[in-house]
Amino acid sequence: MPVAETARFSHSIDTLKQITKDILAQAAKAGATGCEAEVTQGFGQSVTVRLGEVETIEYNRDKGLGVTVYFGHKRGHASTSDFSPQAIRDTVDKAVTIARYTAEDPYAGLPELELLAREVPDLDLYHPWDLSADDAVKLARACEAAALAVDPRINNSEGATVSTQESVFVFGNSLGFLGGYPSSRHGISCAVIAESASGMQRDYWYTSARDRADLEPAEAVGRRAGERTLRRLDARKPKTCQVPVIFEAPVATGLIASFVSAVSGGNLYRGTSFLRDSLGQQVFSPLVRIAERPHLPKGLASAPFDHEGVATHDREVVKEGVLQGYFLSSYSARKLGLRSTGNAGGNHNLIVADTGVDFAGLLKQMGTGLLVTELLGQGVNPVTGDYSRGAAGFWVENGEIRYPVEEITVAGNLKDMFKGILAIGNDRLVRGSRQCGSILIERMTVAGE
Repeated sequence: MPVAETARFSHSIDTLKQITKDILAQAAKAGATGCEAEVTQGFGQSVTVRLGEVETIEYNRDKGLGVTVYFGHKRGHASTSDFSPQAIRDTVDKAVTIARYTAEDPYAGLPELELLAREVPDLDLYHPWDLSADDAVKLARACEAAALAVDPRINNSEGATVSTQESVFVFGNSLGFLGGYPSSRHGISCAVIAESASGMQRDYWYTSARDRADLEPAEAVGRRAGERTLRRLDARKPKTCQVPVIFEAPVATGLIASFVSAVSGGNLYRGTSFLRDSLGQQVFSPLVRIAERPHLPKGLASAPFDHEGVATHDREVVKEGVLQGYFLSSYSARKLGLRSTGNAGGNHNLIVADTGVDFAGLLKQMGTGLLVTELLGQGVNPVTGDYSRGAAGFWVENGEIRYPVEEITVAGNLKDMFKGILAIGNDRLVRGSRQCGSILIERMTVAGE
């Protein structure tokens, strides 16, 4: 990390590396057979404007370190936000004490040496934004004003927020791994309220990126929030029926999140997943392809190694609907008799391939059915896959949006929903760890009147 960037943080990355080395040395001196440590620091600013007035200006500056020690298969963990030498020694001692009095777990331990990252490529994740509070206020005001200007019926606001965050970390373990890097994440969001004779509606929009240059313009975010809110006015409640359903891109990523959870180590080895023992099985429609791309430059979930130092790699998670791999940490992999997939801490840039159709094409392919743009509540049973969520959106007839709908429930089972995917739109959003366009599902139950 260049000196100019180092100066933005309270401690240089070299200082964080030295703290990590000191922790590892102290743990070894105490007799630990293994140790891993992570040292982090970060700072940020968030400004919210509501109806043109500054509502909040928040600053954060955080730091912390965590220590995990092993005595054979006994594990102890402790953490602190104090970087003084005495506090660090005390923290290591606490972790050692906990480990000595903890029952053995045959699956606990550091990752396999050969799985650790040997190189740490620069993934272009750090783009500081020198944004003053005054300039942030101007951006937030412009964003909100654009939303309110869409239509006079938009007469209230939940506010517009502009945020910026920078952090740096170092992770090391007693197997000789030591690595870390800085990163940034910035965002602009807006939520407004519209009113008509039939009542009030709200909606929102946001943009998020590593680099401020990749954010949508503040005015565009505001206009999108305003337009999305306005189109929800005068919503109706349709009759209960079974019809095709489109999950709009912002909510379609939630379906992919449910899939990730179902094929992640913790749920698999506990037996609390509706997709247990599904490796090599058809879990989606043959149209579905999902790839993990951890090394995308500027990716919001890019990482050269996971939370254990295990190297990340490009891989195909789902190919022609068939599950190719789980999401495993070292611990969950051992519990399942497998190897870590480099996913301690979660997935990295999951990309769901589209089927070559745009959003208008999805509507046309559906014909008559429901377009879901908002989901409410939890309503997902991870053991059975049963799915039932409150929803709002639009009724579609002959491939055209006819009117907004609300106070409905969409229900099905994720196993059937995944296999019933008929198309995936090319309207993919890039603002999180899972990138997916709108998804058309063959049939679901819509509970209304």
